[in-house]
Amino acid sequence: MYLKHALALSVILGSGASIAQQCPAASQTLSYPASKKVDQTDDYHGVKVADPYRWLENANGDDTKAWIEAQNKLTQGYLETIPARTAIRDRLTKLWNYERFSVPFKEGGRYFYSRNDGLQNQAVLYTVKHLNDAPRLLLDPNTLAADGTVALAGIAVSPDGKYLAYGTAASGSDWNEWKVRDIESGKDTADHLQWVKFSGASWAHDSSGFFYSRYDAPKEATKLADVNYFQKLYFHKMGTPQSDDVLVYDRPDQKEWGFVGHVTDDGKYLIVSISQGTEQKNRVYYKDLGKKDAAMQPLLDDFDASYDFIDNDGPVFYFNSNKDAPKGSIIAIDTRQPQAAKWKMIVPEAQETLQGANVVDQRLVLDYLKDARSQIKVYTLNGKLVREVALPGIGSASGFGGKRSDKETFYSFTGFTTPAAIYRYDVATGKSSLYRQPKVDFDPSAFETRQVFYSSKDGTKVPMFIVSKKGIKLDGSNPTYLYGYGGFNISLTPAFSVANLAWMEMGGVYALPNLRGGGEYGKAWHEAGTKLHKQNVFDDFIGAAQWLIANKYTSPQKLAIGGGSNGGLLVGATMVQRPDLFAAAIPQVGVMDMLRFHKFTIGWGWTSDYGSSDNADEFKALYAYSPLHNLKPGTCYPATLVTTADHDDRVVPAHSFKFVATEQADQAGAAPVLIRIDTKAGHGAGKPTSKQIEEVADRWGFLTKVLGMQVAPDGAAVAGDVAKPVAN
Repeated sequence: MYLKHALALSVILGSGASIAQQCPAASQTLSYPASKKVDQTDDYHGVKVADPYRWLENANGDDTKAWIEAQNKLTQGYLETIPARTAIRDRLTKLWNYERFSVPFKEGGRYFYSRNDGLQNQAVLYTVKHLNDAPRLLLDPNTLAADGTVALAGIAVSPDGKYLAYGTAASGSDWNEWKVRDIESGKDTADHLQWVKFSGASWAHDSSGFFYSRYDAPKEATKLADVNYFQKLYFHKMGTPQSDDVLVYDRPDQKEWGFVGHVTDDGKYLIVSISQGTEQKNRVYYKDLGKKDAAMQPLLDDFDASYDFIDNDGPVFYFNSNKDAPKGSIIAIDTRQPQAAKWKMIVPEAQETLQGANVVDQRLVLDYLKDARSQIKVYTLNGKLVREVALPGIGSASGFGGKRSDKETFYSFTGFTTPAAIYRYDVATGKSSLYRQPKVDFDPSAFETRQVFYSSKDGTKVPMFIVSKKGIKLDGSNPTYLYGYGGFNISLTPAFSVANLAWMEMGGVYALPNLRGGGEYGKAWHEAGTKLHKQNVFDDFIGAAQWLIANKYTSPQKLAIGGGSNGGLLVGATMVQRPDLFAAAIPQVGVMDMLRFHKFTIGWGWTSDYGSSDNADEFKALYAYSPLHNLKPGTCYPATLVTTADHDDRVVPAHSFKFVATEQADQAGAAPVLIRIDTKAGHGAGKPTSKQIEEVADRWGFLTKVLGMQVAPDGAAVAGDVAKPVAN
């Protein structure tokens, strides 16, 4: 997508318009597998829409299996011809081989943390009584599957420190199984829970059992595609079968409601947060656990804002809420006088965006974002500022968990060229001390990070991080990977990535814009990229590309775009709207069919961000940008590598299958259109290290070929490389 005159054309035609192109005079070198077409047409509010590849939605069909096999054979054959791929994989393996830790937490008189020694497929869970003790291995997920495809999906330690409840996910599926391990003996009990999804576990104060949420058992053959409705909240008593679990709360009249149960630290209340899909609003009910057969009490039942429970002083509950505070505030609600007029403002809305809150050592520890960078502040429970935490630099801090009785907390700090280090924080003194410092085989001083602000199509200022080797020439010749997300109130902040480090070592530039639809600037920023305003997100992404080109970081012939999930939608929509602007596109596990996404698994929950084709006005907006439906025959599309996985039950792989079948049929140029379909993998969570390395090697290998990059045997850029385009 980008010829030199594209900047002027985008102003005339608008960044949402598709631009016709004259494709290079080159013969197509790939012979794509046959993708049959069927006579399938749907009527959306009087508009007839063809869906000739509907058959690819049946993942278990023989035709689909044969298509998958043929596509993977083509893609692997193409990737195997790329000389740089082996060197990239070797360099990634060397870089990835470093010790890394999670943020420790304390429960039941013990500390718990995970550690990966470098190339282990899954991190291993350890426990210690004291921080300087020799760690004791508690749970090694690598022993649960020889190929590392079973991952920990959640853990919860009982208040008495006796039991560890843990969830596992197989092959990347969202379906979890939960078991319980005796911490002292290291052996599992007989407790075994199935069909758990989108749920953690919260122990009763007496450690007798825990609350969790699950769905009814699905049909085995279609469990990775069937829609998920009617979640239920249960209590599991230790030592009993799941069939005896007590139903705590459900709503047969509200199929879309989801439940998260949380026991307060004092053990007196069960707090139930009720959500509806991914809507950034929730209801809050509670149950007095000290009263036998106490009813579930609605506290916040208007579904008018987000209310994240933090802690309680007996019947007084503290919340992080965006009610009348788009960037977030801390409020206190006395359950004995719950009327809004009686609410107490503890910490009012600030200029920065409030991301999270905890209570540790009788203090509020608040996590803010300031232009997508972390800022941590400590307040008294009455809302008086104590201090701002002095962080090690500009980057992303996470952690700061704990309880009122804790005197310490832990956090990690990372940046684009700073591997995540773990710090211990003394809340009383405000002192941070380094606890764990990873060592990676690279020189961080050789790289630099910039943050710029550019104007989107409508004049909105959008921040963007740009990371590269120091001293690159701004002559338009740099291979550049522009990555984005832009949705669901999710913020993209500086973070260390071995994959991106390898890309930059090869001479690549990494650019990360904070698009509307994310949460970087609060509720208004998020909503400006949703439903009828979703085009703003694509305009912001296109604006980032235009800025990089105008400022000579790169050129259309050297620019690639990438993103996953909602970011895959972003890439698909953008490459379809502006096929002239990019040389390559890598949409990962993307939402590509905007008319049918809500018909699979949890897709209906995304209508809060996207809208639904069932609504006439929203259909019009969705149809206007849906990547699948805006591909056009005879168009010269960028080189495309779509990635998905056979166990993705978040964004079902049919999205990617149908998109690729259509683009292969429509592609008029010589640039390849390929799909990489991983096996025994899902949407991304818990993916084994070995699979991550292979996927990144394929991604960067693909870009070295289509962007004309020259890579040395050690995986670095060849000196003096001008990265001329090569034929595909």
